[in-house]
Amino acid sequence: MQSLENHFLIAMPSMQDPFFKRAVTYICEHNEEGAMGLVINQPIDVTVGELLDKIDIDNDKSQHAAQVTVYAGGPVKTDRGFVLHSPKPGYSASQKLSSDIMITTSKDVLATLTTAQAPEQFIITLGYSGWEQGQLEQELLDNSWLIIKADPKIIFDTPVEKRWEMAVSMLGFDVSQLSPEAGHA
Repeated sequence: MQSLENHFLIAMPSMQDPFFKRAVTYICEHNEEGAMGLVINQPIDVTVGELLDKIDIDNDKSQHAAQVTVYAGGPVKTDRGFVLHSPKPGYSASQKLSSDIMITTSKDVLATLTTAQAPEQFIITLGYSGWEQGQLEQELLDNSWLIIKADPKIIFDTPVEKRWEMAVSMLGFDVSQLSPEAGHA
C-alpha cells in the first residue's frame, strides 16, 4: 500500500455526501490502520478570534489573523481543533507533515496566532475526516476521489471558493469530462 500522506483527496463531481461534496481533503496520516485528513475548503461561520474566545485564549482582535475563517475539517470530533501551518522554528508541539506544512493541536500554538510569534500562514479546522482500515482504499476503487500531491499554495494562498477548482486543474484535464463510473478492465 502506498501512503497518501501529504496528498489531496479531491471529491469527484458525483460525490453526493453533503459534507464531502466538492471537498479537498489534505491527508495527514495514512497507514495500514486507516487514514486521517482535514477538509480545507468547508468554511464555517466562526473566526479565529471567536474560536480563541470560546476556549479562553487571549487574542488581539485588531490583527488580521483574528478575522480569518475557521473550517470544518471533517465530521469526526468536531469539538477538536487542528492547525495546519507553515514551518516555524521552536514549535515543538507541531508535527512536520512536509517541508511546507506542519500540524498541531497545541493550545500554546493557538495562543500565538494573533501575535508576532504566529506562523506566517495557517488554517484552523474543527474536526477531522477519518477512514478505518481499507475504507479509503475502497472509496478510491469506487471512484469517489481523485488524488494529487498536496500543494501548500492551495491550502494557504488560494481563496476557499477556488480550492476545489485549483486542485482539479492540477490534474491537467477537464473534470467535467469525467465519468462517475469506475473503469475496471
